[in-house]
Amino acid sequence: MRALLHCRHHHHPRPILRTPFRSPIPLARMSSLSLSPPSASPESLLFAASGPSFKPPLFLNFPGAPRHGAPGLGLGLGKAGLRSGASMSVSVRSQKAVDDGLFLDYKASTAFLFPGQGAQAVGMGKDAQSVPAAAELYIKAKDILGYDLLDVCSSGPKEKLDSTVISQPAIYVTSLAAVEILRAREGGQQIIESVDVTCGLSLGEYTALAFAGAFSFEDGLKLVKLRGEAMQEAADAARSAMVSIIGLDSEKVQLLCDAANEEVDEENKGNYAVSGGLKGIEAVEAKAKSFKARMTVRLAVAGAFHTSFMKPAVSRLEAALAATEIRTPRIPVISNVDAKPHADPDTIKRILANQVTSPVQWETTIKTLLTKGLKKSYELGPGKVIAGIVKRMDKSAEIENIGA
Repeated sequence: MRALLHCRHHHHPRPILRTPFRSPIPLARMSSLSLSPPSASPESLLFAASGPSFKPPLFLNFPGAPRHGAPGLGLGLGKAGLRSGASMSVSVRSQKAVDDGLFLDYKASTAFLFPGQGAQAVGMGKDAQSVPAAAELYIKAKDILGYDLLDVCSSGPKEKLDSTVISQPAIYVTSLAAVEILRAREGGQQIIESVDVTCGLSLGEYTALAFAGAFSFEDGLKLVKLRGEAMQEAADAARSAMVSIIGLDSEKVQLLCDAANEEVDEENKGNYAVSGGLKGIEAVEAKAKSFKARMTVRLAVAGAFHTSFMKPAVSRLEAALAATEIRTPRIPVISNVDAKPHADPDTIKRILANQVTSPVQWETTIKTLLTKGLKKSYELGPGKVIAGIVKRMDKSAEIENIGA
């Protein structure tokens, strides 16, 4: 499998960086060595740093990010746009064709933001047990998953909770439990009804779609379960990794990836968090100090998520999505792939299948929400990674964390 870094002004496979958000939350783009936000897990990697003292990062895409390319080192702050590399075929239409541009002129005043992989922490889910509607979600999850998710969330062990196959369902369920915790508090229902836009980081996009009524809690959990399994298998099939670069801006990270790519073969070119082949990641780590990076943090993820290393997961996701009933969301859900809201169910299916190999347009998404008049946002679920990113982009932004 080729693993290159994707570079900004090129359409051929080259390293891409995903840029970090100063501190523990970097960003990245993909290619040989791709950069994405660091995180403790694949999803968060796209945007945050991971490790004992770091929380999951977010994925950012750079303007002019290539739409094609093999995995490599890169950074993910790219220009919005669907990658055309993978072809999607959805055989079953969920409903009558809908105008996909239905939400394009959306307004943003109150937003719900959902975290991605890497936000998990042992002990999450305990607060949800005091709210019947939230506790019920873990009971449903046990039936669907075939194991006691609440027990792993609340008691660990950490290594088990951090695994891709468990952390993705755990964050999905805990984030939706946080919605029920908010609903149960005084004025909570009014807040929920006031939300006019939602989005989530990588895995969090599934949570946002469930909140917006695009699919049921149960169907969403089944998709997330399969997604985690497929991404783990794709990661196991290739020696790849992600690392968060702290203390460099996106342009320097791209230069760092370019330099590292010159030292490794096609298979190891590694993406702010940076994703790529293991040797490419090791080259980035070795060169980081010479580029005056403050530090590097190897992300606790299974492999180079949101790069073409994940292509083996696409076909499984396509099949599962084709068999799932997806409806037009009741409010705009901003896509990680192109930073736009979509209304047509079949378009949503194509985008979700594309999402695992595409850089996450998180920075573009947040900037767009802010320019559209976002006044208040809520981060629902474990961790405070998203709040940290939003505050770094706009210190005056008002965001509240609702945990579970």
